[in-house]
Amino acid sequence: MTIQTATLFADKSDLYASARPQYPSALFTFISDLVKNYDQAWDCATGNGQAAIGLAQKFKTVQATDISPQQVANSLLKSNIHYSVSPAEQTTFTNNQFDLVSVAQALHWFDFEKFWPEVNRVLKPDGLFVTFAYAWFTVSQTIDLAVEKYIKHVIAPYWPVNNQLVWNHYQDVDFPFVKLKTPELTLQNHWDLQQFMDYMHTWSATRRCIEAKGMDFFEQAKIQIGNQWGPPKKKRLVISPLTVIAGKNW
Repeated sequence: MTIQTATLFADKSDLYASARPQYPSALFTFISDLVKNYDQAWDCATGNGQAAIGLAQKFKTVQATDISPQQVANSLLKSNIHYSVSPAEQTTFTNNQFDLVSVAQALHWFDFEKFWPEVNRVLKPDGLFVTFAYAWFTVSQTIDLAVEKYIKHVIAPYWPVNNQLVWNHYQDVDFPFVKLKTPELTLQNHWDLQQFMDYMHTWSATRRCIEAKGMDFFEQAKIQIGNQWGPPKKKRLVISPLTVIAGKNW
């Protein structure tokens, strides 16, 4: 992960902490069923710790790192999570330290030629690597169409090329291990209109578009989406499929 990427996620780190969805408990049950020991997990590129919080329910200690000091400063706190600022590709962790290395919503930003050797170095011989990510979501047909027209279409030129890896479910990533069978999981959040808009505000393309064009398009989008939403405080189910890839045996 580059310094330029770190700068991208430094902006709106407080909004990122409050607006990004939490992961389903079934994901962490799946992970814990595949590891032999529960001493230490490394949540790499933790952001604000959305995944670290779930891992902390299963592991004695979670080391949560991110290249962005601003993201770490807005982290979700728990006594057995230890946050630090570090690139994914070079850490101070010891050899064979971790039972699990986890990457949530960030693998597409890494320098794989440097990252995979680092994972191999810090992971125990019988340890597990797992990565998971979400892309697009659905609310209802009319809301989805409004999002497509007033948000996704407008910000399309501003997406970093790395996001294509997520949209392709990481099929274009050359994983250096034997993939394990993973469950079909979804993110499910009940959000009101403001929560929904805050989430889309955290998208890297949205922030880059706002920087280039100003806030007018986003404010107009909220009006148009709100026309389909109903009462702004109404909670709606927001669903996104979760890509999960796990492996062992380097």
